[in-house]
Amino acid sequence: MTTETDAAPLRTVSQHGSSPEAAGLDPRFWRRSLFQALVDAAAKAGDAPAIEDQERQPIGRKRLILAAAVLGRRLARLTKPGERVGVLLPNVNGAAVVFFALAAYGRVPAMLNFSTGVGNLEAALTAADIRTVVTSEKFVKTQKLDDMVATLSKRATVLKVEAVRASLSAADKAFGAVYAAAPSLVNRLYRRKPDDIAAVLFTSGTEGVPKGVALSNANILANVAQVLAIYDFTERDVFFNALPVFHSFGLTAGLLLPVFGGFKSFLYPSPLHYKQIPKLVRESRTTILFTTDTFAAAWAKAAEPDDFKAVAFTVLGAERVKEATRTLWRDKFQVELNEGYGVTEASPVLAVNRPGADRQGTVGKLLPGIEARLEPVPGLDRGGRLLVRGPNLMVGYLKVDQPGVLQPATEWYDTGDIVEISDDGFVAIRGRAKRFAKIGGEMVSLAAVEAYAAAVWPDASHAVVAVPDDRKGEALVLVTDAEGAETGPLLAWARAHGVAEILVPRSIVTVPSLPVLGTGKLDYPAIDRAARQKP
Repeated sequence: MTTETDAAPLRTVSQHGSSPEAAGLDPRFWRRSLFQALVDAAAKAGDAPAIEDQERQPIGRKRLILAAAVLGRRLARLTKPGERVGVLLPNVNGAAVVFFALAAYGRVPAMLNFSTGVGNLEAALTAADIRTVVTSEKFVKTQKLDDMVATLSKRATVLKVEAVRASLSAADKAFGAVYAAAPSLVNRLYRRKPDDIAAVLFTSGTEGVPKGVALSNANILANVAQVLAIYDFTERDVFFNALPVFHSFGLTAGLLLPVFGGFKSFLYPSPLHYKQIPKLVRESRTTILFTTDTFAAAWAKAAEPDDFKAVAFTVLGAERVKEATRTLWRDKFQVELNEGYGVTEASPVLAVNRPGADRQGTVGKLLPGIEARLEPVPGLDRGGRLLVRGPNLMVGYLKVDQPGVLQPATEWYDTGDIVEISDDGFVAIRGRAKRFAKIGGEMVSLAAVEAYAAAVWPDASHAVVAVPDDRKGEALVLVTDAEGAETGPLLAWARAHGVAEILVPRSIVTVPSLPVLGTGKLDYPAIDRAARQKP
């Protein structure tokens, strides 16, 4: 990747990356619909397994098309063309079928985060103007979501997959069979354009009510193409996907990338099943793992040395990879952990380390076709605020202040992250712009302070938040699950390593475990509340 200067008159920026065409991305791949991409993948891969779940009944792409065409016929009779339909399902084969069933008939799957609470779910329904929700009776009962679904049913029609299947008529099945036999021909009746919205995902709501992120067919397929351009996947690869499909990594990387890329996605409903997952990774002969540091550490501690022997490479995102986690995987399994970076608004992958092009302490290089620029941040002498653009950047937002109205994205998307980009293109995350504190007039990265705590207590999890302070404006509080943690060892480490004492939290709150969102990210609002409730 080249480095050049952007001559924008109002600011000095750095730019990395290249246009999709210059990066060699074939528009014939990403300028189509998701359902057409499935049809094309089936033509190449035949009925080789595309998805599998814990029931151990693999489904090939041709069978996936048939199931989607039949179920979608009935769902289409219950919804309107272009309607955004909520999908409240876990990582199972049925979620993939429902996703493609909606896509096959020109509906837009809106992936609902059932771990976020009923208030945020109601906000999501409002923001995206969702009037129909598809879920599963078995899932609702297993997860004890009856009250949540009852609340949602006051705002939208709730369809249970089991009941929809039971209502399938002979005409539905016959039409679905014809559709599956000639999918490209029949799909012309429901064809979606590349720039039409293909899916809606929702932000976590940790910085306010959730926003709907509207991604087009071209956005998602461009991101798939960008990843395929740097990895040499084969039909023998198996991608273990325990990140929920309501999460952008779980959907694009965990489900759609394998389906369109010609290999298999193994879908698992929860990354929190620490004892079960390592055994399934071994039994499924998984070669690719995408996860977070929190989950990777927990899986590794519960696993036997042979459980991850087939894993060829990994990508960890959502949070910084701790050195203790990296060392554990290297020593116990001889597996290297590669860090990556993305945002929902980018469909989601922006940068990634990979075998042969990795640098510890960074999230790798920008994917082909992504341009980036850095805006200076007052008080910081290195790096800047990262803005990106590329074919994988969202169409726009759906927000509760204008229900159902698309608020178009700007050309450049402001990630809100402070990063440095080396001359040879490696991106290092310094922290969220909102995760900097101003103490005694100095800008302090809370992520950097967390790294100091990790150096002192490498086997624990840590989060640092800033709270108001009458004397210095803000003060740092460390929230940690390190039993008996005190400020003394932190101060001693700082002095030994030349770290200014202003960067050392003077208050520590210990908790049994740090709260984590369903996506694997730390729940900073809950952590902030814990810090402010200290005795």
